[in-house]
Amino acid sequence: MAKAALLAPLLSCLMGMAMANPASAATPAAERCESWQAGSHASQRTDVKVDVYDNGYRIDNSLPYRTLTRMKRAAADGGFVLGLTRAESRVAVSVEGTIIGDPATGTECLRPLVNVRLSYEPIVIYVGREFEPGTCAYREILAHEMRHLKAYVDYLPKVERRVLDRMAQRFDGRPVVAPQGQALRRVQQELDRTWMPFLKREMAAAKARQAGIDSPKEYARLGKVCRGEVQSLIGSTRRSNS
Repeated sequence: MAKAALLAPLLSCLMGMAMANPASAATPAAERCESWQAGSHASQRTDVKVDVYDNGYRIDNSLPYRTLTRMKRAAADGGFVLGLTRAESRVAVSVEGTIIGDPATGTECLRPLVNVRLSYEPIVIYVGREFEPGTCAYREILAHEMRHLKAYVDYLPKVERRVLDRMAQRFDGRPVVAPQGQALRRVQQELDRTWMPFLKREMAAAKARQAGIDSPKEYARLGKVCRGEVQSLIGSTRRSNS
């Protein structure tokens, strides 16, 4: 009992020294990372920002329908392309954020802020040069191509929401902890290897939505509009080139 009474003050003193030891206390960097981890910035949904742009369109009436046919598909398909809408997508993604270093542990933490930009180059609408602007055939072909344009433009807000929802699940305010000098590089590698292919696939999906517009029924309709004007022009050019 006497020994226990003597040891009690000593143990109490040792415990107090351990608690006061800086090596055992949380560093300011670790505390700040912990505050991020706890979601203190959860109300600020700025961890992923997605911007979309369509950049407008232009009409090109300089190419013959035979060239448009080669641009669209192989000649083996047997049909002719009288108009064509070309949309080239662009994808860019970057990361920024404040890095907090922790010399005590040789680590750093980064709360990544990811910026995504999805856009089209100015969309080009081609109408075969055989069809003079203002004619019935020209108006019908252009109206068909404008449906393609609308499908591309209408897709942008849909892909914006899908990308934001998907990426926000990953970049949701949690910090990235890595050895000093590597946090930003690790996030950029993840963006390049995982998210860039995902973004390109999402933008490419817009082209698949065009198939419903170019249905056999629609092509048959265009061949008969304007009292056969389209078929007449195609027939005359085929005879002149034979």
